[in-house]
Amino acid sequence: MKFPSVLKGSKGRDAAESQAYEAFDHLATMVAIISREGRCVFANASFENVLGLSRRSVQRGSMFDWFVEPDRLRDTVNAVSRNEFSTSRLEALLRRAGPIHGEPLPVHVIVNRMENSEDVVMELVEIEQQTRQDREERALDQAQVTKELIRNLAHEIKNPLGGIRGAAQLLEMEVESRALHEYTQVIINEADRLQALVDRLLAPHRKPHVVSDVNIHEVCERVRALILAEFPRGLLVDRDYDISIPDFRGDREQLIQAVLNIAHNAAQALTERIAVGDAVIKLRTRIARQVTLGKHRYRLALDLHIEDNGPGVPESIRDRIFYPLVSGRDGGSGLGLTLAQTFVQQHHGTIECDSEPGKTNFMIVIPLP
Repeated sequence: MKFPSVLKGSKGRDAAESQAYEAFDHLATMVAIISREGRCVFANASFENVLGLSRRSVQRGSMFDWFVEPDRLRDTVNAVSRNEFSTSRLEALLRRAGPIHGEPLPVHVIVNRMENSEDVVMELVEIEQQTRQDREERALDQAQVTKELIRNLAHEIKNPLGGIRGAAQLLEMEVESRALHEYTQVIINEADRLQALVDRLLAPHRKPHVVSDVNIHEVCERVRALILAEFPRGLLVDRDYDISIPDFRGDREQLIQAVLNIAHNAAQALTERIAVGDAVIKLRTRIARQVTLGKHRYRLALDLHIEDNGPGVPESIRDRIFYPLVSGRDGGSGLGLTLAQTFVQQHHGTIECDSEPGKTNFMIVIPLP
């Protein structure tokens, strides 16, 4: 692996190397240049963010100290540095410090030899991040296939449906029996119900994407007002907003509909708690930094959570809740979350759900300017 050469042994080596390696700051993954002994020559911005320390603090000690059970990593770095291998991979646990101190972070470590140097370049990929990216890609592919299937199926249903309704109306004009009129009305009403369902399936593809400046808190307040108007007693819609979140370009009505669909599902799932009077839906906004969405890296992103203290999503459908016509409620159409996912994806964002009895959390992430 070739990297820009720098002067070694000089007083300004650290500054020269930092300048030579500054391109690594644009990478989404964590990258560090370390010596055979583990001294950190350079750590990129992603490494700083994950560790919760400044680059200067990271460079003061041994990189091996940041790993749980570092012996295997130390042996790997030594072997690559001596050119026993040109590259090597392993799994490890990375310690974190600063305000994000917590459980060690599982990472996939890739160690590469640097040409004409005993230093090595070490790349770390969060295992959870990789899993999340794979999940997002699968969800996006599934959504695309589903949308095409729905669109084609809906168009195929519309034409014969109109014929069935028209024939029932003509038949109703010919018969005199009231009992037969009731049958024709059943046909007409059911045809109208199916027509309404088809229209809802096609709605996201028909309406143009109306882009304007969107304030996410205005969206949340609109949803809050609509939910409380329908459920005025026994339900608390709590807000936890980060008011520093800037406006962004998007379709305000689509975002209102997406958040409303999720919040309305939550309110309906809280029926028993509403009767008791302790039902809670929380709307929480935060800024996420250095977020990867759909293989693109964004410096800032909106992180919107819609939480409730309901019974949770049934485990039998937990992996399929964004599929069309999948509902955990009797009488539900199974379209609310499908439409929410479609609208969020049209804003280049993602939507996920984490649910257990007593807490369900829908997480919407949308890139910010």
